[in-house]
Amino acid sequence: MKYKDYKPEIIAKKLKDVERYEAVMGKDLRSKAWRKWCESAEYRKKEWQWRQNVAKYALNNAHKAFMAG
Repeated sequence: MKYKDYKPEIIAKKLKDVERYEAVMGKDLRSKAWRKWCESAEYRKKEWQWRQNVAKYALNNAHKAFMAG
């Protein structure tokens, strides 16, 4: 599977969500992470790669558990 970045409209909408959240709740670790996701294509790509590896790990371990049980 090949990485495909999100459409600019989706990223802009998420950034507006982050700005509204921070206006009400203030900055926290979650909003900082979302802001970084919105502002960095490289961050989005690495986050996508991380999720792909988590999925592969889960599938591999589910298969091992099924074969063992």
